[in-house]
Amino acid sequence: MIDLKKPGKSIIGMVHVAALPGTPMHTLSMNEIVDKAVNEAEIYLKAGFDGLIIENMHDVPYLKQQVGPEIIAAMTAVALAVRNLGQQPMGIQILAAANLEALAVAHTAGFDFIRAEGFVYGHMADEGYIESCAGELLRYRKFLGAESIAIYTDVKKKHSAHAITSDVTLAETVKTANYFLSDGIVVTGTSTGMAAMPDDVSVARESTMLPVLVGSGITESNLADYWP
Repeated sequence: MIDLKKPGKSIIGMVHVAALPGTPMHTLSMNEIVDKAVNEAEIYLKAGFDGLIIENMHDVPYLKQQVGPEIIAAMTAVALAVRNLGQQPMGIQILAAANLEALAVAHTAGFDFIRAEGFVYGHMADEGYIESCAGELLRYRKFLGAESIAIYTDVKKKHSAHAITSDVTLAETVKTANYFLSDGIVVTGTSTGMAAMPDDVSVARESTMLPVLVGSGITESNLADYWP
């Protein structure tokens, strides 16, 4: 498990993997997909990023809480190639909320963490209703013997409506994720590329001793807003 509790702060670069075989936007060969992901990962590492995460961003529209074997196989190929770049912390997210599959790929590729949607409290995402998964996911991690893989969990996540949990505050959601054995809390803006509210990050920081990560919208121009 990577140590985000150590003094200092980390910056993790997101590699958006090209559309994978079988998805509507797929055009590249598997070799081209792997080479593109490796090239982007190398740019991050040469720039001094502390770690990487890969994600099947371009597989729109996403399946809900599952993906086929072709996606698992493709993401494993990408993950193994990226892992060969070095020993920096590396993680994976498989959309949408395919958290068991992400954990399996991370375990196979020697990755250090996954990013999980829907860990606690169900919510309405653009793919449909996402069930909470903490119990199933942590049991699967135990089954694999993969306890060294950290599970960083989104709260009140982007691209989602949270009306059904409007009486549950962000602070309470964070506390519940903590209670359900999350390894870290991910705070986001409303959509990909949109900055998180600094106040939301502060609420999360005040509600847990777990690592808190900002999961969208960080740029060189707004980094100072979050760094404290």
